[in-house]
Amino acid sequence: MKRFYLAVVLFSLSCCAMAQQDYVGRYDFYAGFSYLDSPKLNLQQRGENTQIGVNLRRWLAFGVDYSIQFGHATLKPYDFKAQYEAQLNGLVAAGQAGAFADVGLPPSYFTNYTLYAPFDATTQSIAIGPQLTYRHFKKVTLFIHPSLGVIHENITVHPHDAFTQNIVFPALLGELPGTTPILHTTKPNDTTPFYGLGGGLDYNLTKHFRLRTDLEFVHVDLFSNLLATSRNSLRVSFGPTIDFGRNIAK
Repeated sequence: MKRFYLAVVLFSLSCCAMAQQDYVGRYDFYAGFSYLDSPKLNLQQRGENTQIGVNLRRWLAFGVDYSIQFGHATLKPYDFKAQYEAQLNGLVAAGQAGAFADVGLPPSYFTNYTLYAPFDATTQSIAIGPQLTYRHFKKVTLFIHPSLGVIHENITVHPHDAFTQNIVFPALLGELPGTTPILHTTKPNDTTPFYGLGGGLDYNLTKHFRLRTDLEFVHVDLFSNLLATSRNSLRVSFGPTIDFGRNIAK
């Protein structure tokens, strides 16, 4: 994705004419495909991104950004905070020692056992704020903006075996003294502020119609009560943009 974005930038700049744009509409509307990558969880999501902006000056806009992405990945003990990681590894060790034989999980069940839990994630974000725009080129509009907003994520955990099932639905956790449920539901969700930096370009096809590529680096701290660390994510968006309204370039 990073290489694709760089190629688009270089190609667009090489094709543009050195002339200022003579039309800047008061409003612009963008809707397109988006890809959200969170390497810390090996979580890749695909979805949609919508932006609505008001151009206050040739160089200054104010707008709202909304996106929704869907994807899936896998949780492992090391993804959780230290106390939960130790608890999960302790449960596996207890199983290997025969602690759960009376509920149908003999020590042989845990031979070469790897604990993990697949999950689906739906991530939504909304941001609002200014955008700085550079319109020196006839065919290309460059922009940069802070990424400040709120992000919400819904997780659906899919236990894949009897042992994982009993961790998510903690029937076995009470077998070990001092343990507490890690997930109280198979569908946890969280909402938190996020911040980062975004920017990109519009390739101006006509007076009112453009193609936008937008790249954003954001830092999020979702599920901070469970996960070991916060995560950095990269969102890439691509799609058409429509300019309309009074020409503020005059």
